[in-house]
Parts: sequence; C-alpha cells; structure tokens
Amino acid sequence: MVLGIVLVALLAFGSTTRTWLTVSLPQEAVQSPDLMIAGSDAATPVTAFALVALAAAIAVSIAGRVARWIIATILVLSGVGIALVSGKVALDPSAAAEPAIGAAIGVSSLPGAQSAATAFPWLAVATGVLLVLAAAWVVVAGRRWSVNRRYDTGSRGEAAKAEPLLPGAPAPSTGDIPPAAVQPEGATRAADTDTRSGRRTTSGSAHADEIDSWDELSRGNDPTR
Repeated sequence: MVLGIVLVALLAFGSTTRTWLTVSLPQEAVQSPDLMIAGSDAATPVTAFALVALAAAIAVSIAGRVARWIIATILVLSGVGIALVSGKVALDPSAAAEPAIGAAIGVSSLPGAQSAATAFPWLAVATGVLLVLAAAWVVVAGRRWSVNRRYDTGSRGEAAKAEPLLPGAPAPSTGDIPPAAVQPEGATRAADTDTRSGRRTTSGSAHADEIDSWDELSRGNDPTR
C-alpha cells in the first residue's frame, strides 16, 4: 500500500515537470516562438499537493489507528486538490496560460493566441482520483493492521512477568543486576544462615563478588583493577 501511494504521488509530481500547455502566438508584427508551459507553471498547487501526498504515504507505515484516519483525510484533500486544479487547466487552457503569456511578452491577454492542453493534465487528474481511492484503502485495510510494540518497554516488562519461568532458570533482570546475580529466596536464606554460623560458602561469595562488580561498573569504576 505504501509503495502504491508513493508511486501515485511521484507520478503526479513528475507530470508537473512536463509540458501541460502549448501556446501559439499570432505572427503579425513580431515573430514569436510558441510557448511550452510546464505543469509547475500552469498549476503550481499540484506540485504542493503531490508532495503532501508523498509525505502522507511514508507516514502510513508508522501511523497508529487514529493517525491513519488523519492521513486518509490528508490523502483525500490532496487527491481532490490535484484533480480539481488539473481538470481546470485541461478544460480551460487559455485562462491557465495567461500568466505565462504575460511573463513571456508582457501582455497576458493577447487576441489571436491559441492555447491547447496536452495529456499530462488529464494524467494528473487520474492520479488525484487514485489518491482518493488510496485513502479509502487505508481506512478499510488499516482496521486489520496490528500495532508494532517491539520497542515498548512497558509491554515487554508485562509480558516478561506473565511468562512462567522454567525450573532452574534464573529470575529476569530487575535493573543493573544481571539475572545470574539474583538469588532465589531459599538460596538467600541459606547464605544468611551460613554467614551467621561463621561458614561462608563459595557460592555465596561468588554471588557477592558479582554484585560488587556490577556496583562498581554502575559507579563508573573498573572492577578489575
């Protein structure tokens, strides 16, 4: 869907770089060449609408449910704007060519000037209609899209709590302390009992050293020096 909307928006933008209008000036006193007017000059808003549609197409891929409705509305407005402006140029080329004629010879209204539209304004009209259809496509198909929560720390933490631990597996990490350094409740009591009786086990010493190393790292110190 994203690629389709991008291609349609690029097609609308690319059409404005081509010749939309050809103007034949009267050859009476001064010989003047025919004018070739590009779509960006004959219908400047079409270029802006195409760029807006292109940005909306890229935003569809990362938008949520509410944002998709907003993007669909933007696509509808862009498509309608492209279709209306392009259709006006195609149906009334003389009025659309007046600014370009005035810039070329200094007189916008010249009797005897003949203006004709090429096929590119109609191509732009078609792209505008396709953008409106694409907006409807986003609304209908977007209902079945799931939201990507891969980087949502809150959801990840809840999922980790909900998953049961396998027998003998270490507890999940709860901060700067690695999972291996988190002792089960029974092991902690045993280590406390051995310490009070004057017997410190090798396992309890290893866990304590590992915790001390992580504490040193969290303070920015090198525990190996």
